[in-house]
This record gives sequence, structure tokens and C-alpha cells, in this order.
Amino acid sequence: MCVTCGCGTGETKFDGKVLPHSHDGDHHHRHQHNTARFGISAAKAHSHGSEQTRRVKIERDILSMNNAYAEENRSYFTGHGIFTLNLVSSPGSGKTTLLVKTIEALNGSLPLAVIEGDQQTDNDAARIRATGAPALQINTGKGCHLDAHMVGHAVQQLGAKDDSLLLIENVGNLVCPASFDLGEAHKVVILSVTEGEDKPLKYPDMFRAADLMLLNKCDLLPHLTFDADLAIEYAHRVNPKLQVLRISATSGAGMPEWLAWIREGCRKAVAAKASLG
Repeated sequence: MCVTCGCGTGETKFDGKVLPHSHDGDHHHRHQHNTARFGISAAKAHSHGSEQTRRVKIERDILSMNNAYAEENRSYFTGHGIFTLNLVSSPGSGKTTLLVKTIEALNGSLPLAVIEGDQQTDNDAARIRATGAPALQINTGKGCHLDAHMVGHAVQQLGAKDDSLLLIENVGNLVCPASFDLGEAHKVVILSVTEGEDKPLKYPDMFRAADLMLLNKCDLLPHLTFDADLAIEYAHRVNPKLQVLRISATSGAGMPEWLAWIREGCRKAVAAKASLG
């Protein structure tokens, strides 16, 4: 169970195969498997003390172990010049369509790979693969977010290239993904204009954790009562440093700015790798 929200973990699958527990070959993770995915022993999980105390202890241990895996991921990405983005949003925000349009617009100008996170189905990974880009589907079962351990395995299986772009589409959820660092350079939160302007106030942790907000589906604004300026004001109330781009994956509005932001991030990732010597 995910103690940060109460969801179940279910059975994690990579392209339909159960998450491996053996680690042949070169891999950047040190793995310690256990009862709560990350390192919570049965003794810890059933230690004496109040239920609330145990719950807080387990949550801290899970997040601590996740953060350790995330730092390993981040070190790997930095050492290989991989610019990694964690795309987060509510279901239906247009993340997958945005990814497809982004890949098509980049038109092979830089190497990239995609990790798709969903509770079930490989529909989104199939859409990405149709563009010609490599993609790996992670099905989390009852879990409501990706974690750094899953991403480490996925990167190993994808064989992400040096000096490349890695796009992670997280499970549609504005709660738990905010707490789970994957080792990414940035969280990018996508808010569509078909949602409420007050989403940043309702889910502040996610908007506080993000570095960029994409206000998507702006082509629909003439047909809606959504107040884009108010939504951005709420987002900046939560996170004054949050960058905001107004885009439409369908019409292409704002896409040049989004692509320029990605290219600059890739340039910096390659420069950071080179600085390591």
C-alpha cells in the first residue's frame, strides 16, 4: 500500500511483464527488495507503537528509499547527458497528445525515449511508438504513481542514449506524483482549460513541485468560461517561480516556445555532462 495516499500497489508490469527482481548486467541501481517495494521490513512494518506512529515511520522510510533511488537516477542522467522530464497532470489533460505532437515536431532532431505510466493498458505507449519513438509502458496496477525504482528499471530496458531526451508520462493524478522524485530535471505540470481554474489551489503540492506549467487546450478558450489569467494567478500564488506556457497541442499554439524550452534543457544537460570531464 502507498502510505502517502492509501492506494494499493498491485502488480507492477513493464510492457506486460512483471517487474523483475533479478538484476543481470550493468545497472546503476543498488536494489533492496522488501514488503513495501522500497525497504520496509516486516519487522518495521509490525513494530510496537501506535498505528499512526508506524504509519508515519513507514511513509518516511518509503520516501527516503525512493529519494535514494532518485539520486542514483539523477546521477546516471547527469553522467550521460540525458535531459529528463516528469510530466504530471490530471487524467484527460492531453499529456499523451502533447507528447505525440512534441515528438513529431522535434522530427528526429534529437534522440529521445518515452516512459509511459498507467494503471492498466498499453494504449498510450502504442500511440508513442506509432511516431517511431521508443517507449516502454509501466502498468502500476492499483498504484497511483511511478516511483524512482520503476524508472531505473525502465531506463535500463529502454537503453536510453547519451545526450538524449527522456520524457516520463506519469500516471494521471495530481496527488502522489508530487511526493515521488524520479530523478528528473524538472516536473512539468499540465493543466487543461477544460478543468477548473482553482486546480493549483486544490492540489498545491503538485504545482509547488513543478518548474513549468503548460496551460493546454488553449484553442478551446473561445468556447469556455475558463479564466486563463486567474488560473495562472492561482498557480503563481502557490509557486511564484513557476514558469507558464499557454499551448495547444491540437492547433500548435505555443508549441515553438515549448520546443525551445526542451532544446535549451537538452543543451544544458549535454554541457553538464561535459563539465564532469
